[in-house]
Amino acid sequence: MNIRTDLAVESFSADALPAGVHRDIRGKVFDITEIIIDDDSCLDTIGKGRGTYITFEGMSLSCFSDDYDDMVLEFSNELSRLIPDGDVLVAGLGNNDITPDALGPQVVSKVLATRHLREELADEGEAFLTSLRPVSALAGGVLGQTGIETAELIRAVSEQIRPSAIIAVDALACSDISRLGSVIQLTNSGISPGSGVANARRELSERLLGIPVIAVGVPTVVDIRTIVSSLTGQELQNELPDMMVTPRDIDRLTERASQLIAFGINLALQPSLTLNDIKGLF
Repeated sequence: MNIRTDLAVESFSADALPAGVHRDIRGKVFDITEIIIDDDSCLDTIGKGRGTYITFEGMSLSCFSDDYDDMVLEFSNELSRLIPDGDVLVAGLGNNDITPDALGPQVVSKVLATRHLREELADEGEAFLTSLRPVSALAGGVLGQTGIETAELIRAVSEQIRPSAIIAVDALACSDISRLGSVIQLTNSGISPGSGVANARRELSERLLGIPVIAVGVPTVVDIRTIVSSLTGQELQNELPDMMVTPRDIDRLTERASQLIAFGINLALQPSLTLNDIKGLF
């Protein structure tokens, strides 16, 4: 069956894992599934290469939760494990004018950019602000808007500012409708922008850029062919139009999911700040 998904948790059977693939389940407010792939043997079959894939499953991210603060903290703690020391570039992938694809730009709009502070405030005695980790934020649009491949743009910026890692945020696709807007995936294997809607561009990965690329995403769309295949076991006829389905409350989902992810990124990058500090800045 033609099952289209960006989620590692949907790419493997819960009953049996192939050799070189390991699973760990944990979590408090989220149900966290960590899948570790030792090599690239699964790359040709399911499109998942060597790396760590952490999936956070819970209630719909479009809804307010009494556990919101704990959700941010749990996500932030898991992200912190993957981030090396040094400067970080946070890149928001996607098109801010198309709501299901706007997660990346909306996250970047809430990321605390601090790279400029040390130079600008060096002579003003602002010890606390100049002690923050240098962070850059970039939302460069999509190829159809700029004429520039996202990977080309990020590589050019990286060569100029030389970060120690890149955090790339993008909307994803899933195969299970129940996971729309209720899952966050975190991986250090990189990402191919647009892969969820079968429009994959040049990948962003440590292999190509020479620095760790940590990808964060939320499934905002599901392919209609995938829905039919997973429910009936049958494929749609090829001549039928291919469509992507998105939640009815996608605007609210994108807004609230982007806030949770951005707050988690800010906490992971700036451990001297509290969640209340972060909330007060946005």
